[in-house]
Formats: sequence, structure tokens, C-alpha cells
Amino acid sequence: MSATHGEVRAALEAERAAARERAAALERELASALEVAAEGAADDEHDPEGSTTAFERAQVAAVLGQVRERLALLSDALRRLDEPGFGRCERCGLPIAAGRLAARPWATTCIACAAAGSPHRPGRR
Repeated sequence: MSATHGEVRAALEAERAAARERAAALERELASALEVAAEGAADDEHDPEGSTTAFERAQVAAVLGQVRERLALLSDALRRLDEPGFGRCERCGLPIAAGRLAARPWATTCIACAAAGSPHRPGRR
């Protein structure tokens, strides 16, 4: 891996901090939308070209779920960073390319295994 341990940790921590901020903003947005709906002030009727408030709440909730999932992946990667084997594919055991770890520092599989959905066998096709 060409990135140093410290660089990978810094990238993971920065990404986690950004994801936490995004999650907090989405939680505030969702809470506000739910509060308005609970007050009965939300008009769920919509312009045929627009979306309903219920649909918009569902979208925010879905994005929030994705951000929370990423937070879990980042926290898990930070935990694994100090373990032997970090940067190796959990399926085939080969090193994960530095470029993949730079783009997705939480990656647990090499590109070949991620693409195939199963371990690849080096030298076998």
C-alpha cells in the first residue's frame, strides 16, 4: 500500500467526520419534516409535477440510512486499521490495490473479488 498508515487513518477520520455532519443535518431535516407533519400543517397534496411531502420524507430517510451505513463501514475500517491484514482482501487474501484503498478506505475486498462477488483465483480464469 503506497499510502502510509497515518494517511489512511486521516482519510478515514476525515470521511467519518463528514459523514457524521451529513447524518446530523439529515436527522434535523427529517425531524423538522416530521414535526410539521405531526402539526397537521403539511399539505400532502401536490402539484402533478412535484412530489408529496411523504415522498420527500422517505427520500431523506433513505439517504440518512445510507449515510449511517457508511458511518458503520468507516468505523469498522478504523477498527481494522490496526489489525494485521488490513489492506488485504477478505475473500482471496491478496493485497487491495492502493488506488482502491485511496478511493474507498473502508474496502474489504480487492477489485476482482468485488466485481465477481466471489473470490478470484489468481492465475485461473
